[in-house]
Amino acid sequence: MEYTKLALVLLALSPALAADSAADEYRVKGAFLLNFAKFVEWPAQSFQGPKEPISICILGANPFTSALETAAREVVVENRTVTVRQIPDPLQARQCQIVFLSASERKRVHAVLDAVQGGSVLTVGESSGFLAGGGVIELKVEESKVKMEISMASAKRAGLHISAKLLSLAQIR
Repeated sequence: MEYTKLALVLLALSPALAADSAADEYRVKGAFLLNFAKFVEWPAQSFQGPKEPISICILGANPFTSALETAAREVVVENRTVTVRQIPDPLQARQCQIVFLSASERKRVHAVLDAVQGGSVLTVGESSGFLAGGGVIELKVEESKVKMEISMASAKRAGLHISAKLLSLAQIR
């Protein structure tokens, strides 16, 4: 599987890429989101059918522009395409497999996490304390590098299985 090799290379390189500008930072974070689709398993009931796409939803300001949507068109994970869409309401987050909460949404983090509680949604945020609030993955910039922390307790509560390959690149809480 050629996409697996590419995904591993991107995933391995992403933490090391400098985030000197906002554009670079969000290019790296976008690569993370696409790779999360490849290295996280959702329960079958997370999808309405075997062909339903993996939906990456952005809540708040979209720092990715159209680049993430364009890149997602090339990604297929176990016969599922990947789509990217903007959602305005935390209640819509439950209809997504991955939800990215931009920094502009730090005041609505709890509303989103409450909305997805009991569902199998991979929540990804960039606000400090996102994991403490119940999020699954927090992306942060340290020393000009994008790094990730993963809450295994939150992933387990969501019924998500995270690949050991992904876990090896993260700080685990």
